[in-house]
Amino acid sequence: MLRFGQLPLTRTFASVSPQLSGTEASKQHKDEPYVVIESEPPYALAASEFIAAAHKAGQRPLIHAVREMAIPPSAICTAEESSSAAIDWTRPLLIRGETDGGIAGIVAAAELAPLMLKENKQLWAYFMTLAETVGDAVTAVDKFGKVLCWNTAAEQTYGIKREQIVGQTIGEHFEAESIMLYRILDEGRTVRQVYHQPTGDKHVLINASPIVEANEIIGGIATEHDITRIVRLNKELYEAPLWLESDRPMDLFMSVDGLQPAIRQALKVAATDSALLLIGEHGSENELLAQTVHEASTRQHGPFLSFNCGAYPAGILESELFGYQSGAFTGAEPEARPGKLEQAAGGTLFIDEIDELPAELQMKLLQAMEQGFFTRPGYAEPIRLNARIIASAAPVLFDKWKQGSFKSSLYYKLSAVSITIPPLRERTEDIPQLVQFFLRQLSAKYQKPLPRLDSPVMAALMNYEWPGNMRELQQVAERFVLLQDNGTVGLADLPKEMLADDGEETADDAGTDMLLKARVSGEQEAAMIEEALRKTYGNKSAAAKLLGISRATLYNKMREYGLT
Repeated sequence: MLRFGQLPLTRTFASVSPQLSGTEASKQHKDEPYVVIESEPPYALAASEFIAAAHKAGQRPLIHAVREMAIPPSAICTAEESSSAAIDWTRPLLIRGETDGGIAGIVAAAELAPLMLKENKQLWAYFMTLAETVGDAVTAVDKFGKVLCWNTAAEQTYGIKREQIVGQTIGEHFEAESIMLYRILDEGRTVRQVYHQPTGDKHVLINASPIVEANEIIGGIATEHDITRIVRLNKELYEAPLWLESDRPMDLFMSVDGLQPAIRQALKVAATDSALLLIGEHGSENELLAQTVHEASTRQHGPFLSFNCGAYPAGILESELFGYQSGAFTGAEPEARPGKLEQAAGGTLFIDEIDELPAELQMKLLQAMEQGFFTRPGYAEPIRLNARIIASAAPVLFDKWKQGSFKSSLYYKLSAVSITIPPLRERTEDIPQLVQFFLRQLSAKYQKPLPRLDSPVMAALMNYEWPGNMRELQQVAERFVLLQDNGTVGLADLPKEMLADDGEETADDAGTDMLLKARVSGEQEAAMIEEALRKTYGNKSAAAKLLGISRATLYNKMREYGLT
């Protein structure tokens, strides 16, 4: 977009009435570089045009000769509008001023063209730099499917060099029915995070949008995130030896790629007895990380106990954590009831959701940690604290500490060493490994066959936000084990929230839907619908999701092809 200061404006010009005669106009303004006839629309005449028109008009109004000579009118626009496709650049442009909106000057097409060419080159340089900065494959095509942009990631994904494909139609290198960009060009509908298999050995998640200018689709652009490695890993994990009961969750946990930074930090402090604070969203692997620390410590042969502060009413938290002496206030025979701090002697106590601990118990826990002993309610004798404390909380703990609802002294005591566990949505590369572990574990538990996940299902798992983190993933894996049909898990087996459409479906939306594989015959389209319904065991919502269309479109297509 050109700015006002960039334009080589000619500010010297004369404005004349359209009724001024040619003879009079020539007398008054024969030396002006431009003459503007203030008609509607206006005409900006260069000196040579003005002289010819004035001579032709003679005593008649100048505007008559201009129209007889079929001179096109000039556009009035701002500097920013001067590069618009709607502007006729063959005529001098009348440029509005930045403040009053009046005509500030005139720019000729010959002067404007080099500027626009330079701006176009600069914009293309910005676009190509952006395309190369993105880690995913980027492809841009014109409305005929001719490739305009093919970045380095696309070269690496498909093994096709830029010079081999740019300038050619994308259909020369891929089968037409497998090209998502054809769908974009044909229907003009954006797709987001759709599983796609452009070639037999490539699996991607694709985002694609049409490029629209003046309500016309002039091209399309797509970014493709290569998930081939993850699909293969899912297959390899499925085909690996069956999970054995002797395998420990720890063995899986220690090998999860996305948790390696947290695990390395944890192992550095495992040999000490210092308190440790784990920060992670609800459902994260906080407890597994605590177990990792315990098993790598000198207390590994002692107990590992877990205590969730959010699982108990405030009234009994103290007795569950510190224990109590029954009968101390009633005269009955005293009986010691040890709490979790006492039961964990010689080992580790993992205190989950510590931010839910009431303020008075926060201080009592701090005193126990600092003094090395505590007292059991109803029992005056001090009890030695012989357990390592590992606490965990959601990221909201920091806000609670700043607001004063969590004691600063306990926060400082725990956070001397703190480790953050990233949420599952930030490390989707871990999902195949985690889900296959849970599938094996739960298949053994329920004595069910190990289910195989279709590639679109794995893509859906990786595209989901996972608000419940690993705990939610475990529950989804349990659903797969229990609901599997013939050993295969398809889109129909996904929870409803993972199948939800991207937005409210409207009749207009339904009318612009198209099958995932574009430019196919009716016979091929019907066969694809039948295959989708077979894969989803007749579940129409899941079949529509698999095909990349709305449910309304699926129903319409089924009626059209006589499918029931």
